[in-house]
Amino acid sequence: MSTTGTTTPRSVATAPRAQEPAGRLRALLRRPAARRLLPLAAAGAVLAPLAHVLWGSEAWPDALSVSLDGPLRSAGDWIVDNRDSHWLFLYFFGYVSAGLIAAVHAVYVVLLALGWAGVTAGAALVAWRAAGVRAGVTALASFAVCGLLDMWVPTMRTLALMVVAVVASVVVGALLGLAAGLSERAFRVLRPVLDTMQALPAFAYLLPVVLVFGIGVAPAVLATVVYAAPPMARLTALGLRSTDRGVLEAVESLGATPRQRLLTARLPMAREQLLLGVNQTIMMALSMAVIASVIGADGLGDRVYQALSTVDVGAALAAGIPIVLLAVVLDRTTSGRTSRAVVPRGGTSARTRTATTWALGLAAIAALALTVPDTWPRSWTVRIARPVNQAKDWLVDHLYTGLPGIGGTADWAAHYTGWIVDPLRDTLQGLPWWAALLLVAALARAIGTWRTTATAVAALAAIGVMGRWTTAMDTLSQVLAAVAATLVLGFAVAVAVARSARTERLLRPVLDVFQTMPQFVYLIPVVALFGVGRAPAAAAAVVYALPAVIRIAGEGLRAVSPGALESSRSLGATGRQQLLQVQFPLARPALLLAVNQAVVLVLSVVIIGALVGGGGLGYEVVFGLARGDLAVGLVAGVSIACLGLMLDRVTQPTKGAHDAR
Repeated sequence: MSTTGTTTPRSVATAPRAQEPAGRLRALLRRPAARRLLPLAAAGAVLAPLAHVLWGSEAWPDALSVSLDGPLRSAGDWIVDNRDSHWLFLYFFGYVSAGLIAAVHAVYVVLLALGWAGVTAGAALVAWRAAGVRAGVTALASFAVCGLLDMWVPTMRTLALMVVAVVASVVVGALLGLAAGLSERAFRVLRPVLDTMQALPAFAYLLPVVLVFGIGVAPAVLATVVYAAPPMARLTALGLRSTDRGVLEAVESLGATPRQRLLTARLPMAREQLLLGVNQTIMMALSMAVIASVIGADGLGDRVYQALSTVDVGAALAAGIPIVLLAVVLDRTTSGRTSRAVVPRGGTSARTRTATTWALGLAAIAALALTVPDTWPRSWTVRIARPVNQAKDWLVDHLYTGLPGIGGTADWAAHYTGWIVDPLRDTLQGLPWWAALLLVAALARAIGTWRTTATAVAALAAIGVMGRWTTAMDTLSQVLAAVAATLVLGFAVAVAVARSARTERLLRPVLDVFQTMPQFVYLIPVVALFGVGRAPAAAAAVVYALPAVIRIAGEGLRAVSPGALESSRSLGATGRQQLLQVQFPLARPALLLAVNQAVVLVLSVVIIGALVGGGGLGYEVVFGLARGDLAVGLVAGVSIACLGLMLDRVTQPTKGAHDAR
């Protein structure tokens, strides 16, 4: 009796504890994220041991790789051997090259004929009429500063190349967008093509166009068109595909033909997206100005590139400031036009006043062009290279090494490389290839659909198939380390921006400048401060990506419902609790978008960082470009595109992902 009395309570007491693991497992499986990952976990449990037995667990197995070096080298040799004799080059590519060179030269001659006064007045007039008085004043001051910095002639060369490249990009992008917007089949075909065009690094575009067209203006324009046309195509297709169905049905009921529906309904209703596409095309084309200088495009980009080779911070800044000012003027003009596009026009009197304004403005420009000297007066220039270099030398002397207690920038670079990047690289390169694929699949499936998961896994696997697995893991380690630093700094500043309107106003012009500065300009001071290696590439990438992260994350935190914040405050939540438990969860889409943009921007700079010792896939692209080796450069470029596509899919939530349970 006593035995029974002693055992019963013990069994009753231990029963709930025995059921706790099962209850926790059931609770875990009720979560949507766990239910989405469950089929993937089951597939991994079956396929991972099989892959280990068949191909091992080291880096990507050679048995699953395909060498493209032979065919690509043969194609490159054929191009070089037949470039001066084959009819395709003589009667097609030759005429394309000659036409582009003639167009850029004609625009440059017109700009020189207008003179500095005519160009400045014309830019101010266009900006004023398109976006208002403030934009006109900005254009006037910006072109004046270009002259004051003694960069007038390089600015005109860059502007001439920009005009031709933007016109060609808009035409090509609009035609592709029309096809994608009017045909579902064309949209499905063009979407992966546009994805690849945007993900492929700019250096990868340069190699094939240099092989076909040589060095000079023509390949620079064509590379710019390939890089800048996709935004126009995407936004054109978006505008056409989002047209109100009711309006289209009403127009069709009136007997309009497909051509009339396009011209009278779909294009006018897509006007805002079309103008936004022009704006984005201009900005991306300008970002290519420096990169195109690598293959002989003269202008501001060439000045920046030459300054990089000599670590001349002052010369780089003197050429970089006009690029920033051009970007600001073009952005203000085109974005202002977009925002004013929905404003209704006036009557006949308004059109008359507009025509009169344009006539008077053009007359004034012609008068200035005829009376004022063409070139900017030398006595009106300011040399900033020497004081900037003196300031750089002072910083290097006092910050590079020897700071009490904290070392210097050289020590920081060594610690960053030795403590963060190298261990991360060794971990990624030592990770079994099938484990890397499973990890990517899990990350993509957690926030995306099965289609995006398959795309991410296929993109990473393609890198291994092309034989660039180990090099890609080196690049990936640099990207992940720089993204982590960017997010820590960016989210910290975004919290301050979201909580203080004054902080946001103070940071806005700084962010504008940092976001429009060419990527090469960042490399020069960081090389002076950190030396050559992977650390300066990471520092430049962090600085380049920070503005986008701060803007997107700050806007997302500011957009959190005031009612939710007030409710949490009434329950006694502290400011830290509100931030972590209310603002961050509610701003999750914006924060994930900030992560996605950080990854994309950091990757673009890490690749260019190969010029300052970054190594990885970027080095292979630069090496292939320098040697004219299509096999090395193009395969590395495609591998970078696959890496960027994979990172995009694992960081960007997909619409409808949470519906797939």
